[in-house]
Amino acid sequence: MFRLSSVGLLWLALAPLSQSANAQPVPPEFAEQIKAGLEELNSLPSRGPDTDIFAKSVEWILRHDEFYKPDYAKQTLKVIELGKERLKQDARPWFNRVGRSVYGYKSAVDGSVQPYAITIPPGVDPSEGKRWPLHVVLHGRAATMNEVNFIIRHEGKPLPKGQDWIQLDVFGRTNNAYRWSGETDVVEAMKDVFRRFRIDENRITLHGFSMGGAGAWHLGMHYPDLWCSVGPGAGFVDFYKYQKQTKQLPIHQHRTLGIYDSIDYALNAFNVPVCTYGGEKDAQLVAGQSMTEAAGKLGVDIKLIIGPNMGHKFDEKSRNEFMAFHHKYSKAGRKRGRTRKKIRFTTRTLKYNKCDWITIEEITKQYAPTIVEAEIDENGDLVVSTKNVEVLTIDRGISGVVTIDGSGPHELASAADSLLPNVYYEQTADGWRPMDYRESRRFDGNPTFQKRHNLQGPIDDAFTGPFVCVRGTGEPLSRAHQDWSDWTLSRFQREYDKWLRAEVPVIDDVTALKLLQDKDSDLRNKHLILFGDPGSNSAMASVFELMSDRRPVDWDGAKFIVKGKAYDPTTHGLSLIHPNPYNGNRYIVINSGHTMHEKDFKASNSWLFPRLGDMALQKFTKSNNGYDEEIVRADIYEQWH
Repeated sequence: MFRLSSVGLLWLALAPLSQSANAQPVPPEFAEQIKAGLEELNSLPSRGPDTDIFAKSVEWILRHDEFYKPDYAKQTLKVIELGKERLKQDARPWFNRVGRSVYGYKSAVDGSVQPYAITIPPGVDPSEGKRWPLHVVLHGRAATMNEVNFIIRHEGKPLPKGQDWIQLDVFGRTNNAYRWSGETDVVEAMKDVFRRFRIDENRITLHGFSMGGAGAWHLGMHYPDLWCSVGPGAGFVDFYKYQKQTKQLPIHQHRTLGIYDSIDYALNAFNVPVCTYGGEKDAQLVAGQSMTEAAGKLGVDIKLIIGPNMGHKFDEKSRNEFMAFHHKYSKAGRKRGRTRKKIRFTTRTLKYNKCDWITIEEITKQYAPTIVEAEIDENGDLVVSTKNVEVLTIDRGISGVVTIDGSGPHELASAADSLLPNVYYEQTADGWRPMDYRESRRFDGNPTFQKRHNLQGPIDDAFTGPFVCVRGTGEPLSRAHQDWSDWTLSRFQREYDKWLRAEVPVIDDVTALKLLQDKDSDLRNKHLILFGDPGSNSAMASVFELMSDRRPVDWDGAKFIVKGKAYDPTTHGLSLIHPNPYNGNRYIVINSGHTMHEKDFKASNSWLFPRLGDMALQKFTKSNNGYDEEIVRADIYEQWH
């Protein structure tokens, strides 16, 4: 069963049902019932995430005082009853139930339980061979939505008339425009649906409205080979335009807007049918118009539907036209392999590096426009052109030979002794060349710590995959720096818990070091978020020792040195990300959680972009809120040091 951790128990003990600025007062009789109900839920044996989500939802509404509306206390009691009902049932009648039900999964990111809703039409039977189309639906920003309200919105709702597909409604860890672990939530929820049901992976439709529209642009353009069609409704695509910002951000922040600004990815609509919608009187119509215009300049079509006289919502006729577009492409299914003769793909980051049978493995300049255009010609040969690409892989079954940027033709089908599913090509001074089998295997191991997919930074990227924070318990080299580091960890725990709906996993450095010395330890498969300094944190000291001449900082008690310049740790905090020497496919992060903070989560999802790049030095001074921080240096590395 989901259990309150010691941190959660302390949280409730310190602030039981205290009223926040936007919360409604909870009548005393409800407060006692809710606490008693949570205790009862936690006393019953768990039946997995499908039941654990109920206790988790009640804990989070309590610990963050999220009774935003007068009926939220009653909703919480209803969720308690639903949870008890599931826990006491002999069978699992919510499995395959026609209509809408709330399910749960355990996230690999932080071990938390997260909910999602699934809507099932008649006839769905995983024991049979039939595969079903899937619609992935992203909700809009709902400032008063939490797990309790999400469950109430979905659980037990009837099947909409005429629906003959399975539908996944994603929670997305509330309101983050499906960024960071909110993006991972979409992926993990989909994987859980694939585990339970037979889904036709060529017939997956993505759509959403408002914040969900922004999410559909983001996920649709970053992963264009996942979907049979994409339907963004009224979602932002450009930070500067959406926030009416006329002054450019500092360069280390401006460059990383290329991670999520969907306008930079308009070319990728070539690879997936897109139909977008905006109301005629909706300020967010500009997003669809901007994407349609940007794609059009590249010779790519996006269908734009404008709702006559409509504000920030659909009219019935437009919704019917919008859904008819997606039903058409769902019925046809996505073409894959050799049936997809041409690819036009762009990215700004190796985080999003693949489209069908082409994968960008290394790039020259991070966050710069990176393009691959590939086409199978009339002879069946593959012709590829690139921009800002150093290494790429191509599925060997696509063609017999390939020409890249005029270099070649090179063997494809028979390259690398025909032993690997993909063939690696690298750009050299003499043009492109295929890697042999041994070179390819060595490349996969990344022995020189190059920036690669899911190892490209910035700091915030570490929180899209499994991570654990390691707290220093020894004697610090600098007490002032240690105090700032402890406060930084505390802030991250508080903000992540509230805004990304999970407790931050934390262990002490002594435990971490012992586990890291075990080659079979699961800790080696997680990103290590290290707080303190090499004196207080023995795991950090071990990591620095293993990094040897590759470490980006030299540290002693009086100073730390970054690129030849010394800084005083009594007044400056160091934060950075780097490949983990215990596992070259994982990160270490020093003294940082997410680099955007509570005011950004409160303001707008468009503000959830990186603030510190790959490495930053911040001057800190004590204040009433803990510390004030001023960035004095921030870098983005083209390659890891």
